[in-house]
Formats: sequence, C-alpha cells, structure tokens
Amino acid sequence: MSLREVQEVPTQVPVDDFQALEDKVYRTIELYKSAREARLIAERDVKRLREQLEEREEEVESLRRETLGLRKEREDIRARVEKMVAQIDRMAEEPAAS
Repeated sequence: MSLREVQEVPTQVPVDDFQALEDKVYRTIELYKSAREARLIAERDVKRLREQLEEREEEVESLRRETLGLRKEREDIRARVEKMVAQIDRMAEEPAAS
C-alpha cells in the first residue's frame, strides 16, 4: 500500500457505524458482567455443594460404623440367647431323664 492510498482513507467514521460499534461494546460489557456474575454464583454453589457432600459422606461413614456395631451387638445377643435356650433345654431334659 502506498503512502498516497493511506492518505485517501477517510479520517472520519460515519456516526451510524460508530454508534453501532459503541452499542456492541456496551452489550459485550453487559454480557461479560452477566457471565462473571453467573460464574461467581456457580462457584459459590459448587463450594456449598462440596461442603454438603463432605458432610453427607461423613454422615454415611458414621452410619456405616454404627450399623456394623449394631450387627455385631445383635450377633452377640443372639449367641447369648442361644446359649440360654440351650441351658433351658438341658434343664428341661434333666427332670424328664430322672
């Protein structure tokens, strides 16, 4: 491009073109602000949900341990009851054998 061609480029941008560009810039700014706000809200939600998930995982682990403890206790009680029933059965058989 020669120097002469550069000088022939109009130095003024039509007002309508400038206004359209300005409108686009402002819309872009508003879209950016909205997107940034949405991102912040999403990040806050993610943080809250992660905290809730951690709490639920701790609760599940606690319930799992409690369940295991209750199962063991149930088995212990079952064994003790079976032992008592066996003793009662032996006692019941003794007088009959006499």
